[in-house]
Amino acid sequence: MRFNIQREVLLKPLQQVVNVVERRQTLPVLANLLVAVADDRLSLTGTDLEVEMVARAALEGSDPGETTIPARKLFEIVRALPDGSKVNFALSGDRVAVSAGRSRFTLSTLSPKEFPSTDDLELVERIQIPEAGLKELIERTAFAMAQQDVRFYLNGLLFDLRETGLRCVATDGHRLALCEADLPEGAKSRKQIILPRKGVLELQRLLEGGDRVLELEVGRNHVRVRREDVTFTSKLIDGRFPDYEAVIPIGADKEVKVERELLKAALQRAAILSNEKYRGVKLEFSPGQIRIVAHNPEQEEAVEEIEAQSTVDNVSIGFNVTYLLDALGALRDDTVSINLRDANSSALVREASNARSRHVVMPLRL
Repeated sequence: MRFNIQREVLLKPLQQVVNVVERRQTLPVLANLLVAVADDRLSLTGTDLEVEMVARAALEGSDPGETTIPARKLFEIVRALPDGSKVNFALSGDRVAVSAGRSRFTLSTLSPKEFPSTDDLELVERIQIPEAGLKELIERTAFAMAQQDVRFYLNGLLFDLRETGLRCVATDGHRLALCEADLPEGAKSRKQIILPRKGVLELQRLLEGGDRVLELEVGRNHVRVRREDVTFTSKLIDGRFPDYEAVIPIGADKEVKVERELLKAALQRAAILSNEKYRGVKLEFSPGQIRIVAHNPEQEEAVEEIEAQSTVDNVSIGFNVTYLLDALGALRDDTVSINLRDANSSALVREASNARSRHVVMPLRL
């Protein structure tokens, strides 16, 4: 195997793949990337047995072959080379020589036969989705995923495939984030899959937005996202996601409309004096205004008053301020709508102009 490539052309696929490789692994070969050359195309594959990423780049001249090269070392070398360098690779026995200008590196390799391959998907569903649409769905919901919860099915993102489109949902039991996108051709029948947390974060890092159309392939145990330069594959969480539609408050007839940035800034200021453990703030709703109050164990107090379009009177609810700020950060409209029922019920936070993105925040007893 032999090939040469511009540093910048190689660096992008390396960045895409190297994050998948775990620093600690059970098999030595999992610390390596599978580097394969065929038909003047380079493919780099990294995996941790849960998530697999394959990135591709065009080559100017090459001899075919494949090997596995230490992922982090290769990435650090290429990243440290000067801009505009031409990088040459030549495999000889169990060593690969990497050279650029006056720099020379010799790296050890492991047999590509040892490298694990993802089984072929038992394809159940295939849909097409604009890259910008999938990026937005994940960005607006992923922050609400649980981390290391014993309810393992919450440590991921639900993809709810419907005949009309795709809905992404995340919850950690204290708050819920939902966003949906219409698709010209949805799923043949409704299907729910849970993508694990690491897969979500890697996919989010990979997506660039734009008008490109991605292929989303769903298998029995895996999901795969294809783009012309990269293929992402992840195992799915084998579990049943809770009935999230039952969590969205019904009968929350008290509506408050407020400028998103105004509310966000007031909450950020009040949060400075909130209890560091519970992060609680109290929102007191009265006609035309919201009063935000925060206390801490040192008997310090913050009070913020902001204008709002509201006829709600004498309703006071405590919330974790971080959850409110996360929800507001995921919305886009200048004006947001907060729907309430009473002081003991969840609040529904959404954009005033549409309900495509919805956030449910549980109350906090203060």
